Amino acid sequence: MYLIKKIPVLFFLYSLLLSEVSFGQVTAVDTLQPLIVSKINLLGNRRTKDYIILREMRLKAGDTLTYAALQQKIKESKALVYNTNMFTTVEMDYAAEDATHVQINVMLLERWYIYPIPQFAWIDRNFNEWYNTYNADFTRTYYGIKFSHFNLTGRSDQLNFTVLNGFSRSLLLHYNLPLSNRKMTTGFSFGAGFNETKLFPYKTDSSNRLLQYRGSNYDKSTFNIYGTYRIRKGFYDRHAITFQYNSIQIIDSILTPKYNPGYLNANNNSVEYPDLMYSWQHVNVDNINYPLHGVIWSALLHKRGWGWKGGMNMLSFEGNYNRYLLLPANLYLRLQGTAKIRMPFQLSYINRRMMGYGDFYLRGLEYYVVDGAAAGITKVTFAKKLIAFRIPVPFRIKQLPFIPFSFYAKTYGDAGYCHTLPEYAARLNNRMLYTTGAGLDLLSIYDSRLSIEYSLNQLGEKGLFLHARSSF
Repeated sequence: MYLIKKIPVLFFLYSLLLSEVSFGQVTAVDTLQPLIVSKINLLGNRRTKDYIILREMRLKAGDTLTYAALQQKIKESKALVYNTNMFTTVEMDYAAEDATHVQINVMLLERWYIYPIPQFAWIDRNFNEWYNTYNADFTRTYYGIKFSHFNLTGRSDQLNFTVLNGFSRSLLLHYNLPLSNRKMTTGFSFGAGFNETKLFPYKTDSSNRLLQYRGSNYDKSTFNIYGTYRIRKGFYDRHAITFQYNSIQIIDSILTPKYNPGYLNANNNSVEYPDLMYSWQHVNVDNINYPLHGVIWSALLHKRGWGWKGGMNMLSFEGNYNRYLLLPANLYLRLQGTAKIRMPFQLSYINRRMMGYGDFYLRGLEYYVVDGAAAGITKVTFAKKLIAFRIPVPFRIKQLPFIPFSFYAKTYGDAGYCHTLPEYAARLNNRMLYTTGAGLDLLSIYDSRLSIEYSLNQLGEKGLFLHARSSF
């Protein structure tokens, strides 16, 4: 706690040292004159390469700009460096050399980068389904270990390797180097994964509940291998092109009328197919893991299969818009919208999965899935920051001197629509869907988040839902 209290004092003394200014000779900048950035000083990046950090800064040595522009560029640079997810804290300020020359001082505290993390999870779509629908059945779980290094060579490159066993068995490998060329504009990633499971959904019933096939053997196996080429010429726009090869094999009986002949939209119990994807993102927010102000745009064009219809063939487009606004009195407004369309509308069951998977769901309808070929969701959330504090770690850990806690109360309303062909329709298809509720978000170490939400849907159902997310 003593060291934490002294950080502002140490930072001030460090700034004076870098600018060669003594206490009796402090120089004030002329805020009406153009200012010249003579140098950028980095402190605290023991592993991360200097050029990786400088790549994220809107300032460089030799820049000439007004005082107001300097303050704005420092603010933008701080957010960009923090959003690399490599640092626990990022502090930036300037020190004056004379009336028109300044040095930029960047104080960094690196995160832990190596994580051997034990894995335990349920095979169901979310905690609520596993706990309430299946009574927290531990036979519906898997376990193992995940090894992650988030800064392998100091260039913000990530290596992940996962081994899982239990009701589902997996081997996963992923490597990502976001910036690989000298101009720091391109990067790449690659990986592979194998999974086999004893239980998997084979159909959605008329009430939008998943029907699960459960066997005594590992009756479904999947394999994929992929590579991605990334382009990021500016600060906020990212482009990615991905090619992936996939293989799926299931037990023969799934394709019988008792289960779902359209599961793979093929006569065989095994299929192989490619995925070709192009994605674009515009990300300009204060915190990529829990934005409070800024904007995120994104679009995805996805071609699956070698042809245009039948089998696993599909052409899809997805667009997302997220706007985060800071209001008076520590109030925040989030406006989120997502739209998806997949063609042709006569799709395999796997390709019809739409609402209820991943982050594409309405709060309050977590127990349901809505399959279809076209869908849209809008979400409006009002949040208020209640309290924030830090608890010192009792042991001397440089990368983690304290554990932060922030609490946000929120209220929200969601709306959505999912279109499908009449032969696939269930009760929640082809109609407007509405939900509302209130909740609490808890943010802690490395922007990990626990959301506790009490939601009500248009079916008259209400309940408490839990969602957790972590950046590591």
